[in-house]
Parts: sequence; structure tokens; C-alpha cells
Amino acid sequence: MEVTIVIPNYNGKHFMKPCLDSLACQTFTDFKVLVVDNASTDGSHDYMKEHYPDIEVIALDKNYGFSRAVNEGIRHADTPYVILLNNDTTVDAHYVGELVRAIRRSPRIFSVSSKMVQMYHPDLIDSAGDLYTLIGWGICRGSGRPVTNYKEPSVIFTACAGAAIYRRSVFDKIGYFDENHFAYLEDIDIGYRARIYGYRNIYSPTALVYHVGSGTSGSKYNSFKVKLSARNSVWLNYKNMPFLQLLLNILPLAAGYCIKYLFFLKTGFGKDYREGISEGLQTLKKQKKVPFRFLHLPNYFMIELELIINTFSYARDWFTRKLFRK
Repeated sequence: MEVTIVIPNYNGKHFMKPCLDSLACQTFTDFKVLVVDNASTDGSHDYMKEHYPDIEVIALDKNYGFSRAVNEGIRHADTPYVILLNNDTTVDAHYVGELVRAIRRSPRIFSVSSKMVQMYHPDLIDSAGDLYTLIGWGICRGSGRPVTNYKEPSVIFTACAGAAIYRRSVFDKIGYFDENHFAYLEDIDIGYRARIYGYRNIYSPTALVYHVGSGTSGSKYNSFKVKLSARNSVWLNYKNMPFLQLLLNILPLAAGYCIKYLFFLKTGFGKDYREGISEGLQTLKKQKKVPFRFLHLPNYFMIELELIINTFSYARDWFTRKLFRK
């Protein structure tokens, strides 16, 4: 087998059939499916045993979150590549084959992000990979744009782990998904780490996925999600930026946190965001920083340049959208 598809699940029994049935229709068939269940209480495990007895399920003893679930799957896999796939998705018949074709192009490619389309608005993009900015914001590239955009393969900052392929051997060099994150921003964190080590993350427009979105958390914004995302954003910057880079970026990062706080204050989640930032700062010493090596210095310079470019690109895009709406 060349690929293991790891599907983390928590109380997503209602999503499993359309997701697994779409995988059964793939034109590329050299793969196996592994479901990692985070102690679901909706009967997911029994459902899998009854309806999909040939699919292996790893049943965890409690809900450890996305990061631990996918790590269990990655460590269990014995294939060169692993695809991480959210359960609230269905995939195009060529999905697996297109991801494999893309990652085979170079041994320096760590991950390939798919073209995620909004399930209930198939004319709109859900994600075309992730970008990261100088102000500490992760940007879901292409979100809400017409699906006719982003037609060409491209280099991205990181892959969206909801539907991406990874080179399994690289995890042994850079480490696995940070289980402290539980969920949210863990994919930007590991993609950032891969960039530091000199690997690339790319986007494949021909690997199509249809995504419900927030299938487990239940909504785009909620107290749990806002708090964890805020906390994890603090850790992400601390772990991946050396001291001098943090010092260089402290003002734009502070501005980014202030703007986000004002936004969440307006939407009713200001307290959750504030508590998340506070928890992140209080627990910094418990987080494992990426070891600084002079060998990686050119990579740090390239990352910093990309953070700057992404920030201005996002600002231009934001103002363009506002003007266009008017």
C-alpha cells in the first residue's frame, strides 16, 4: 500500500457513510482507510463494526482532540504517505490519485493541500491551503471565493489538515502534530515547522473535496473554538519563532491580537479570546520550541519575507472585498 487515509472521528457517525462511500469510488486504489475514534458517544464505533467491518478502527479511551487522534493514525500507518481527512467531507473520484501525483514530484514536499469546496455552496471555495501573516493570523486561502479561482498548483505556507497528504518519514525528523493544541492551528504549526526544516507545502487544484465545515465543533465561532484558537496562536508563534524574530515581530503581533480581541468583543466572545491569550502566555514555558540551528537561517529569512508578503496581500484583498461590496 502507498497511502493510509486517517479519518479522526468524534460523534460523527452521521458523516461516515458519505465520506467512506466517496473513498470507495476512487480511481487510485492503492490505499487503506483507518478511522481513529475519540471515544465517541453516538455509537460511531458500533456503526463502523456493523457497516464497515473491513475498515480498521482505533478506539481511544477518551476525547484527546484532533492532534492526538491523527498522531495515533500516522504512527500506526506503514505507508510512505498519509492523508488526513475530516469526516464531514466527500471527495472527488480522482482525489487520492491527484494528491499522490503531486507529492511524488519532489522529496522536499512535506504536504499537499487539496481544493476544498463548500458542501452546501459548491460554487464557493472553502480552502485552497493556508497562509500565515506577520500579525499572527492564519488565513484560509480562497475562502468564500468563486470555485473557478485558484486553478493552478502553487506553493502555500501550510496545508489544511482537513484534507491533505503528508510524507510520513518527515514526521520522524520534525516531530508530530502538537498534542497540547488539542485542535485548531495545529496544521499551521506543523507546516511552519516543516518550513523551518526546509520542506515545502504545496496546493493541488485538481484534488477536490467537498466540506461541510465545523462538523465537530458545530459552528464557525463558539466559546470552545475561540479560546483554544487564541491560546494556540500564542504557542504557535513562541515555538516557531526564535527570540530575535519574536522581538522583530512583537509590534505587528500585538496589533494583530488587539484587532482580533476587538472583533471577538463585538461578536460576544471577547472574554473567551482574552482567556485563551492569557492561558497561552501563562503556559509558554511548558511548550517545546523548535531548536534554533544556523543551518536553518536561510529558511527563517524566507519565512519572514513570506509573512510580510502574506500580510500585505491579505490587507489588499480585504480592502478590495470591502470596496467591491460597496
